[in-house]
Amino acid sequence: MKKIEAIIKPFKLDEVKEALQEVGVQGLSVVEVKGFGRQKGHTELYRGAEYVVDFLPKIKIEVVLTDDLADAAIDAIVTAAKTDKIGDGKIFVSDISQAIRIRTGETGEDAL
Repeated sequence: MKKIEAIIKPFKLDEVKEALQEVGVQGLSVVEVKGFGRQKGHTELYRGAEYVVDFLPKIKIEVVLTDDLADAAIDAIVTAAKTDKIGDGKIFVSDISQAIRIRTGETGEDAL
């Protein structure tokens, strides 16, 4: 099993969700996050005062799926989230050693 964590631009969430559903992903978690990378922050004006926005709003999507779905899910995220501009985000892939469905007690891939 694999866990895919993707940090994307907020306006790309619906496109990424639809792309993941098309390749067979049945569930995902979404968290609003803030951060920066090469994009850094930017300055804004508010009531005549200039201030620096260090952390930019992003969306973090987390999906745990079977190994055979991982590559298709990664391709779907990249295709749907890409704008060819700085700040498109990152994807991290981790191995998951165990999953348990709390309601039924199912374990492993059955719990997904």
